[in-house]
Amino acid sequence: MRIFMAGGSGVIGVRLIPLLTSAGHTVAAMTRSPQKADLVAGLGAKPVVCDVYDAPALTDAVTGFGPDLLMHQVTDLPDRADQIAEFGRRNARMRLEGTANLLAAARAAGAARFLAQSISWELDNARARNVNGQFERMVLEAGGVVIRYAQFYGPGTYYETAPPAPPRIHVDDAARLTLPALEAPAGLTIVADERALHDEDDQQ
Repeated sequence: MRIFMAGGSGVIGVRLIPLLTSAGHTVAAMTRSPQKADLVAGLGAKPVVCDVYDAPALTDAVTGFGPDLLMHQVTDLPDRADQIAEFGRRNARMRLEGTANLLAAARAAGAARFLAQSISWELDNARARNVNGQFERMVLEAGGVVIRYAQFYGPGTYYETAPPAPPRIHVDDAARLTLPALEAPAGLTIVADERALHDEDDQQ
């Protein structure tokens, strides 16, 4: 399968690329940073340096690759958890405008499948919940798959030394469990640590 991954240099993207190429898929991985192109190439993907907000360039990049599947792993989040609120508007723009551009590029390229990263926990403010709801509806109405990931922990995440409260999943496990979603039917799928979910149930 030919897979175009937006967000290839992100915390889960860098783990997914080797898994996908090892499974025999041909991967193009997009990053906004020219400095990260070598990283993406070293992982086995064709690097694509492009800004998701540059719709014409994005469409050209996606159609030029000709993917069977477009995977949306792009977020706009800070390096530190205590700055998340400050990045609210930026991440909302990524969820709405960025996703719209990726969906349009996928349609232009004739990609048969579209997968997008979402979250499986409750957001703590109404605006963020509304944005995430709009984002998920956009993907679902386009016949895509929404992957609701639990909170990541492990190297490169906000929780490097200790896991967060459930729902949670080690980022390496999250990458591994994304692969079955390549064949999932349109709709919602959850990627979470079942042990963590069971622990939460036991506490209720």
